[in-house]
Formats: sequence, structure tokens, C-alpha cells
Amino acid sequence: MASPERFSNLPEYAFPRLRKLLAGIEPGHPEGASPVVMTIGEPRHAMPEFVGPIIAKHLADFGKYPPNEGTPGLLDAISGWIATRHGIEVAPGRITSLNGTREGLFNAALALCPEEKGGKRPAILIPNPFYQVYAVAAVAVQAEPVFVPATPETGNLPDFEALPVELLDRTAIAYLCSPANPQGSIAGRDYLERLIALAERHDFLIFADECYSEIYRDAPPPGALAVATDMGLADRVVMFNSLSKRSNLPGLRSGFAAGSEANIGLIRRLRSYSGAPLPLPAQHVSEAAWRDEPHAVANRALYQQKYAIADRIFGNVPGYRPVEGGFFLWLPVEDGEEAAKQLWAQAGIQVLPGAYLSREVDGKNPGKGFIRVAMVDTADQTEAALRRLRAVIYDGTTDGEG
Repeated sequence: MASPERFSNLPEYAFPRLRKLLAGIEPGHPEGASPVVMTIGEPRHAMPEFVGPIIAKHLADFGKYPPNEGTPGLLDAISGWIATRHGIEVAPGRITSLNGTREGLFNAALALCPEEKGGKRPAILIPNPFYQVYAVAAVAVQAEPVFVPATPETGNLPDFEALPVELLDRTAIAYLCSPANPQGSIAGRDYLERLIALAERHDFLIFADECYSEIYRDAPPPGALAVATDMGLADRVVMFNSLSKRSNLPGLRSGFAAGSEANIGLIRRLRSYSGAPLPLPAQHVSEAAWRDEPHAVANRALYQQKYAIADRIFGNVPGYRPVEGGFFLWLPVEDGEEAAKQLWAQAGIQVLPGAYLSREVDGKNPGKGFIRVAMVDTADQTEAALRRLRAVIYDGTTDGEG
């Protein structure tokens, strides 16, 4: 078991760090503008209209214990969505519901990471920067977390193939987020094929975090499980997705994991002891959401509108990379912490320093020269805030007209 000291050595989580960074700084109010929080990836578009009526219809089900792996209807809906979206057949027995994918991304490591790999301490590969649950999962299973740079030089995706053979041979799990949080980059089919082949050669699993897969600019991102299935290597991938971003339901805490029957079986077994099953009314809402595509299409169009706004405002900023997927801007700055303080003081805008989403490796933190900006408000609110941001950070003014 991991000792308490292991967890006490984890860096403080990003948002408490930000509160300390901005403590004592009064937010600016240029031209009477209200403060804007653009730090957290919490969608603020309207949730689907069917949510309330379904909850009301199944209100009495809060008085029942829910099935741990998901109702037959929910699992069938997810299986159908995977077939429609990714073109592969994944039977309900190869799927489990999750109380949000963060739970799944953590528990899957507990269920599937071996204590040793080739007689040595296993390694877990983590993109750097990354979603922070990946690191705490590695600590929990006493694996070595290996932070692999995902920078503009690597297309903002980790170059796992460049790692030493000795490290790859003791790798148990590689986390991959596509579209990436925070950079918005997408792993194309060629990238996924090479990664899956690498996992087969060195006998490790890929945990594919695809929570942002339904928010994209042009073509839908390929799914890692679908690519692996086409290669005859479906057992190499565990796929994670949720309704938080696709359906604007972050508070529902509803996601799923899909993979081979053996891998999902082990995750289900662990969850039967330690998991927090989704309440039945929430499972009924989730079933309806996975069966309904029009609301997801409409939601995506709202984000595509904001991509165009960001391109228009930042398109001539050196180092700006248009978002491929997801709803974060990963904007280049000289120093992320200083930029965050400056924006709060002068423009009343909260953003997250990129270094808070990264780890220092060999004296370098790949997030230090960036800020993460969540485009989760309406298009008009987002445009007004981004114009103020540009004015302060890139044009040296506070009038928002830059």
C-alpha cells in the first residue's frame, strides 16, 4: 500500500495554488466589466431539456441501490453510441459506468497496474502537462510516474516512441488525452497506430482519456479503442469518456470505461468493493443523453463559434496555435504566474498558470510559458473577455480594443 507520505509529497492542486497566488489582489474593472473566471473546465452551456423530466419521473429510484456497473439500458445506450460514433461493436459486458471519468482513470490503475513488470518497479507514462489524476494514480499503485513532454516541438502530444527501451519494457500504463487537456491537440490515426504498436511490442496498456472527443473544430477525432480494434489489438486500450463536456452535465458525474472483457471485468470487480455507483435517476438521464445526438451537435457548434473568435483575436500572436479540440486555449506568455496576476489585477480575468498543470523535469516545466483559458461562457462573453486578455498580455493596454 502507498504510504501517507507519498501523497503528502504531491504538489498542491492547481486551484488552491491559484487562490494563494491571487490572494490580496483586487480584480480590475476596465470600463465597469465584471470579473470573469476562465480557469475551470466547467461547461456553462444549457444542459439538455430532457434532464429535468427524467429525474422527476425516476425520483423514487433515489430510494434504491443502483447497479454498480450500470443498468442494462445505460450499457446498451453506450454500446450503441460507440458503434455509431466509432464504427466498432463493443458489447455491454465490455463497458462499465463510472461516477465521472476521474474516478475511472484512477481506479483503472488500481485494477490493472501490476506490482512488478519484469521483476522491476512498473512505470506509468504521463503526458506533461496533464490532467492531475494521472499522477496520483501512479503514486497510489507505487509505480514510477514518468512525465513525457508534450510541447509545441512534439505537436503538443507526448513522444512515447523516443523513450528508452529499458523504460518502455517496464511500462505498465500510458495515459493519453485526446483532444488534449490543456493544449487542445488531437492524436491522429497514424499517431494512435504507432502508439498501439509500441504498447504491443512492450506489453503495456493505453488509458485513452477521450472526455473532450465530441468538441472539435473539423473532423471527429479518432478513438484509440476503434483504432486498436481495427489492428486486432483491442485488449491494449481502455477508453474513457463522459457526459460532462459532450452534454454539459459535469455535475451528473457520469462516464464510462470500455475495453476488453478481461480488463473491464477487473475494473468492475474493484468497483464492486470500492466504487461509487451512479444513482439510478442519473443512470436514466445518462441513457437518454447517450442515445440523443442532436444536443451534442448543437453544443459543438457553439464551441466552433468560439474557436473562430479566438482565431480572430489571437491569430497574429506569435506562438498561437488554433484549437483542434476541447475548449481550452493554451496561450503563450513569458511567465504563466505573472500573466495570471496581471490579468486579474488589470482585467478582472482569472486564468490558470500552465505550470500548475505540469511537472518540472530536468529543470524545465513545459507549462511555465503558458496560461490555460477555458472558453466555457457564451460567445459574446468569451469574446469580450478574450479582447481584454489580448489587450493586457499582448498589446500592453487595458481598453480591450487590441
